[in-house]
Amino acid sequence: METAAGTDPGRIDRRVGYVDRRHFLQSCLMGGALLGAASASRAASLQLAKLDTADPVRDYLTKIRNYNHHFADDVVLTGPAYRLLLSTTRRLRRLQSTVGHANFSLISFDYALRFARNYSRVGRFTPEEIAFLEEIFYTDASKYGFYGEKVSTRLTERIARKDTVKIPRTGQYLFRGDSERLYHKIRKDIGDSITLTSGVRGVVKQMYLFLNKAVASKGNLSMASRSLAPPGHSFHGIGDFDVGKKGFGYRNFTEDFAETAEFHRLEDLGYISIRYHPVNPFGVRFEPWHIKVV
Repeated sequence: METAAGTDPGRIDRRVGYVDRRHFLQSCLMGGALLGAASASRAASLQLAKLDTADPVRDYLTKIRNYNHHFADDVVLTGPAYRLLLSTTRRLRRLQSTVGHANFSLISFDYALRFARNYSRVGRFTPEEIAFLEEIFYTDASKYGFYGEKVSTRLTERIARKDTVKIPRTGQYLFRGDSERLYHKIRKDIGDSITLTSGVRGVVKQMYLFLNKAVASKGNLSMASRSLAPPGHSFHGIGDFDVGKKGFGYRNFTEDFAETAEFHRLEDLGYISIRYHPVNPFGVRFEPWHIKVV
């Protein structure tokens, strides 16, 4: 791995800086101004105006508000590492196509390796690809600029199918219990125009989403981490889920969703507890579609 400046992030120890930075950002950004989802969206510009004189915070906010831009200190894969990114992502894509999109959300890393070995249309993961996946998972994500909690600490963690339920006409699973109950309550109160857009995501699914975004970002891991949580950091692996407006397509995963009647109804009924506010200390873009359960 290399940064845009050509340094090796594996040799950079930012752990102390990460703790201090996160606490600093929390105190600056989460000091009571962002209580509700829409109020958070409306307050964002005011917060930015207040914090504009604090250079580290201003730079941080610039990144999460311009999450699809390259920045000079981003961590970018080049050379052999970039080629590994491409080959590994292609193999994961073939794996998803072969096992099916719904099943792919639940499979474990060990299962993925076994399945790939047994199906020539996928092909076994090479030792280099396995080492690459391990490095992506276990690298301290703060080196990419992501400061969220790691909720799955082992690459080989499994999701028991008996603990999940498939939601009809969505192709998605939810965890039984709080997640399933909350989703059905939302549907009952909001109506048929609201739907589940992303439910349970195991480590393998989150890894694929993250690497696929890195490919789209030309190897930029920092840019990928501003759009979604790196593998191991996604709360979709323990209970959270995404909702959207039926027929709204990809716009359900943009700030446009915050302008829909469905979002405002969710907010009015008190269902919205956004994990990633427009101004948040985790290094992630605004996600109005993400329902916090855990």
